[in-house]
Amino acid sequence: MVVANQKGGVGKTTTTVNLAASLALHGGRVLVIDLDPQGNASTALGIDHHAEVPSIYDVLVESKPLSEVVQPVPDVEGLFCAPATIDLAGAEIELVSLVARESRLQKAIDAYEQPLDYVLIDCPPSLGLLTVNALVAGAEVLIPIQCEYYALEGLGQLLRNVELVRGHLNPSLHVSTILLTMYDGRTRLASQVADEVRNHFGEEVLRTSIPRSVRISEAPSYGQTVLTYDPGSSGALSYLEAARELALRGVGIRYDEHQGYVSPQNDQQSTAEGIQ
Repeated sequence: MVVANQKGGVGKTTTTVNLAASLALHGGRVLVIDLDPQGNASTALGIDHHAEVPSIYDVLVESKPLSEVVQPVPDVEGLFCAPATIDLAGAEIELVSLVARESRLQKAIDAYEQPLDYVLIDCPPSLGLLTVNALVAGAEVLIPIQCEYYALEGLGQLLRNVELVRGHLNPSLHVSTILLTMYDGRTRLASQVADEVRNHFGEEVLRTSIPRSVRISEAPSYGQTVLTYDPGSSGALSYLEAARELALRGVGIRYDEHQGYVSPQNDQQSTAEGIQ
């Protein structure tokens, strides 16, 4: 799953690491691939990512196996990270001259032999070759959208890029999930933006929205996700619920306002036991 939005400050990295931690806490084996040269996802997961550390740069440019750069996340069992270092900042230019430059990440993931339930790719806030590599490697796109005035600004370009990649490089790629972030229930604007996004994207939008939360903002400074930093906070609970919703979608179960969680196979309300 590719977490992408070329707009900065919408919560891409925060969403990637906290959804990954939530899915791992639910029992999944999850790999986070940090494709942002700033390395913020690596920081939030407590992974060392100074210049000498083997990183996703070595995988993309030097063809190093992904298994040689992946590190386990200290605080969360079943969660792993392929870190980004500052070297990645030059990768956009170095990739230009390489053979099959758009599919180098896909080949690395395909060759990774450890069992995984989810791979989440954190993209940089741009639509360059790093993001294209992520889109070619991914099956689905998750777009975090902040509940603010410019929420849908520039989103058309990302959707056009997804269509281009689908048409030429990755036919299975599709936007499967929209997550509303930085939701402030006290403001009318947040409700208006949320309604607009839900009207525009329909079922792709998760029911759960992520609130503005000091705890979510504080957690990375301690090298943690909000799930381990303050498990009882509203931010942690929201990400846990969003991850649960995501996991249920993965097995074809969707939420209906009147019936609750519904499986499309039999179109009947799922039992509480089946959802746990």
